Amino acid sequence: MISTEAAKELNFHLNAELYSSYLYLSMSAYASHKGWKGAANWLYVQAQEEIIHVQKVYAYIEDQDARVILEAIEKPESDFGGMLELFEAVLEHERHVTARIRELMTHALAENDHATETFLQWFVTEQTEEEKTCKEVIDRLKLAGDTGLAIFMVDNELGARVLPAVTV
Repeated sequence: MISTEAAKELNFHLNAELYSSYLYLSMSAYASHKGWKGAANWLYVQAQEEIIHVQKVYAYIEDQDARVILEAIEKPESDFGGMLELFEAVLEHERHVTARIRELMTHALAENDHATETFLQWFVTEQTEEEKTCKEVIDRLKLAGDTGLAIFMVDNELGARVLPAVTV
């Protein structure tokens, strides 16, 4: 069983993950509207991954005999500029999520809550991968520059992303 404060913090994070999914759906819709079908796919898969994160937190809260509390989800941004600016916004958001995971881990350590610390380790590893992947996309977009054919090629690469099989 986790503390009331830990449950509150995990619920806050669960709702933040819901917002992340909502944000990435908005980004996907924007990319699709701009004709960037590969980027739209990449962002749609990202939105689905965030729902998997929600499910993991949801299950953990329940497994710890605490209550899941859902809050209102803030309306996400809907305009993101060029493809480079779009993925820079993705990286900025992922860094925000990473900071939140660090806060959760600090809280778990302060409470000597080893179960939550172990649970959060998956998210620490996941965030490292998320940031790395975003930086790689940004590097490719910077290398491509504003050339239509180069952007087209990067967009095609982004379209190959699929949702990996993950267990909750």
